Amino acid sequence: MVVFAAVCIASLCIGVVSIPATDLLSALAGVMGGSASPPSEGQVILLDVRLPRILFGGIVGASLSAGGVVFQALLRNPLADPYVLGISGGSALGAIIGIVLGAGSFVLGVPFLAFCGALTTVFLVFVAAGGSRGFLMDHSLILAGVVVNAFFSAAILFALSVVNSVELHSITFWLMGDLSGADGREIVTAALCLLAGFAILYAQARKLNLMVQGEETALQMGVDVRITKYILLFVTSLVTAVAVSLAGIIGFVGIMVPHMMRLVFGSDHRLLLPAAALFGASFLVVADTLARTIIAPAELPVGVITALCGAPYFIILMRRRGRG
Repeated sequence: MVVFAAVCIASLCIGVVSIPATDLLSALAGVMGGSASPPSEGQVILLDVRLPRILFGGIVGASLSAGGVVFQALLRNPLADPYVLGISGGSALGAIIGIVLGAGSFVLGVPFLAFCGALTTVFLVFVAAGGSRGFLMDHSLILAGVVVNAFFSAAILFALSVVNSVELHSITFWLMGDLSGADGREIVTAALCLLAGFAILYAQARKLNLMVQGEETALQMGVDVRITKYILLFVTSLVTAVAVSLAGIIGFVGIMVPHMMRLVFGSDHRLLLPAAALFGASFLVVADTLARTIIAPAELPVGVITALCGAPYFIILMRRRGRG
């Protein structure tokens, strides 16, 4: 929590317009004191531009990181992340349809269609993996996710080849992850979904610890493995779908952060889940700060920064395991 607070304060001060910490404190004091004087330029930048973006980035980072923890534990796959079930492909296709149809002129129009695409993907994956017949195998989920993702990727490429240049720019920027469009409605929606989903996931943390030891062990300890697996997979998929539908595709957060937190805190999910959520929030805020300052006054999609950090991390991780 201390790290996240420090990262947020630093991100508020850093940008195209550098704002000293003293001005930050005075701006916050003015807001809390209900000052009647018109806001200064610094206050507008801090409270209307940077603060919503930081809050939004923290919520999305926490959602993706917590989702990565659960998926890696349930699927017993260290490379599993919130996109392993094809959620990214479904959300992306839904968002592209929304952009082409002009849904951006409506409140939460594009995010709503992206969320519908993610839910459709989750349904297709679960049906393909055998969930409708009462059983659900980990390898079947992964294979079904790969197949569905491949189909949606082909559909996305087709859509990109037929849209005009204006729509192409919006679609490309969304596909690489974008936090610049955060507003009050999106922040509140994402925060409520994260809080509700995290509460359910954390309530299942002890059962998740037992399931990681083996499904037979969990059964002997009184855990209903099938119901617990359904609950965890559906809730995690929904939380991830909300994050992706609002912020676009931001890769590597759900893979890299859980690995790093396991090295520090171990595999007890009662500690790992909140630690990964907080560090994931901090990581994405830092990445977004770099994205909007590294080539200022222009900015990069935050997904570019996370990919630049995540790819080398996994090369180093694979080489270390190879030596082991």
